[in-house]
Amino acid sequence: MTPLLDETLDSLTIGGLKIFQAKNGYRFSLDPVLLNGFIPGVRDCSVLDLGTGNGIIPLLLSARNEALSIAGVEVQQGMVERAGRTMAFNGLEASVRIIQGDIRDLPFDGLETAAFDIVTANPPYRAADSGRVAPDDERGMARHELAGGLDAFLRAAGTMLKTGGSFYVVYLAERLAELLTGMASFKLEPKRLRCVHSREGQTARLVLVEGRKNGRPGMKVESPLVVYQGAGRDYTDEVLTMYGLGVKREG
Repeated sequence: MTPLLDETLDSLTIGGLKIFQAKNGYRFSLDPVLLNGFIPGVRDCSVLDLGTGNGIIPLLLSARNEALSIAGVEVQQGMVERAGRTMAFNGLEASVRIIQGDIRDLPFDGLETAAFDIVTANPPYRAADSGRVAPDDERGMARHELAGGLDAFLRAAGTMLKTGGSFYVVYLAERLAELLTGMASFKLEPKRLRCVHSREGQTARLVLVEGRKNGRPGMKVESPLVVYQGAGRDYTDEVLTMYGLGVKREG
């Protein structure tokens, strides 16, 4: 199976897996890698990834545990097709389903209410009116709330999770208050919070949050996650480990 003319086939350092990506469309960033690293060890769980894009989060989770049953929902047909080919290329068709659909319409297509142990999301960060975005722009759709804002993702998570199930999300730090308030309104009690900083001494850019469906109040704020060492572009040891890279430091 070879990439199409407008695609690349890229290797992940995690699990020896590969992913098809558009040359000029949406390409996964660091954010889903950080979210994957935030999720603790999971075994024999059913997982739903909301707005799965090119399937990067199901792919990363599959590298950790082949026994997982994962469904990824994506509204854009091109990315659904590409993600499906990625799963087939890596031999994951039996454990990962990529389904075209709008998360605002869940449940549908065999995805039952309150059926999942884990729901994950890397929602668009920007409001639909924050910049001009073409309706067929993959990157624009992934970054702007054109097919549902934060509330749509939280409603879907609250609908699809079992009681006691866990919701994991990566989001903008500047919208943390909105995120935590929204989670609580959909009975996704915030339980863990970790702030992501580009460098030591800088303000947080992202947050990683775990919520529990119908959970009791009480949230643990974990130590900050720093992405880069010093002023350069070298990842910290923790981020390198998330990427599955061996850490080799001189001295």
